[in-house]
Amino acid sequence: MANTKSITDTQERKKVKRAARKAAAPKGPRTGARGENKQKVKKAARGQSKR
Repeated sequence: MANTKSITDTQERKKVKRAARKAAAPKGPRTGARGENKQKVKKAARGQSKR
């Protein structure tokens, strides 16, 4: 993506970013599931509650 730190005008910055996104090569398909690197949460034990 284009470096837009020096542009102060937000509308101009938007235009430059949008143009850069359009010009960039398309991303390839995913190799794995979207959340495969997320930390997994253990499920609480099922059964009768203590109290």
